[in-house]
Amino acid sequence: MPTKKNAPEQDNPARVMRASVSFPLRLYRGIEEVAREKKVSLAWVIREAVEKYVADQSPLFNQAAWRKP
Repeated sequence: MPTKKNAPEQDNPARVMRASVSFPLRLYRGIEEVAREKKVSLAWVIREAVEKYVADQSPLFNQAAWRKP
């Protein structure tokens, strides 16, 4: 099936981008601890934290565009 060229990002809210992030060891260990306690992945903890941060910093940002249903 052909894809749209130059389609706006908001047309595909399920699109996933990968980022490489470095953390100081102490913070990384804290993230590991939270993930272990919640029985979730490190990636889940980081995504959840970033979602909350972005929502706090940009309340008008359309969260529905980047949250899974």
